Amino acid sequence: LMLRPVAVYEVVREEGEEELARPVTALWWSGLAAGISIGFSLAAEGILHAHLPDAPWRHLVESWGYTVGFLIVILARQQLFTESTLTVMLPVLAEPSRARYRAAGRVWGVVLAANMAGTALFAYAVAADAIFPETYREGMRAVALHLMEDDAATLFWRAIVSGWLVATVVWLLPSSENAAFFVIATITYLIALLASPISWLAPSTSSS
Repeated sequence: LMLRPVAVYEVVREEGEEELARPVTALWWSGLAAGISIGFSLAAEGILHAHLPDAPWRHLVESWGYTVGFLIVILARQQLFTESTLTVMLPVLAEPSRARYRAAGRVWGVVLAANMAGTALFAYAVAADAIFPETYREGMRAVALHLMEDDAATLFWRAIVSGWLVATVVWLLPSSENAAFFVIATITYLIALLASPISWLAPSTSSS
């Protein structure tokens, strides 16, 4: 069933109203869980990186790992900052007031802090060799280092595109019904491809 644009807007706006009304403790624990869960995107990419040969197509396959964390977060309805930006703003823009702006700032502040704490916990567990073997940790390290190769301006514009795509997921889900898994996986896979360093996208050349 394809929902009309007005119906989609109302669904997302109502979700935003619910988020604005959520207590700080609920936002914090949900955001902490999301921060930990999103770490499995890097883990899945790193595991695939470790098992795949060093070929030009390797990044096309390992990028599917990026979808794992988002699937966990979105299907489990955990609080992720990049998702909350659009959802929370709809009710604020519909009925703007100082109280609503403060409520939106509260949601963003708590969720962002909780997400960062969750990712820090996940990173600590990886660095402390508490979960993954060395081979997988090396794969994760390789993926992470490559993501940091480009300059700040390039990363900035790619972040804008990625944010737009995450917002697109929020708009698509009300109409997706049983296809939610495929919607999330497809859009986040595209984010992984677009967020790739230029050096990964360029054809490999061998010197004679």
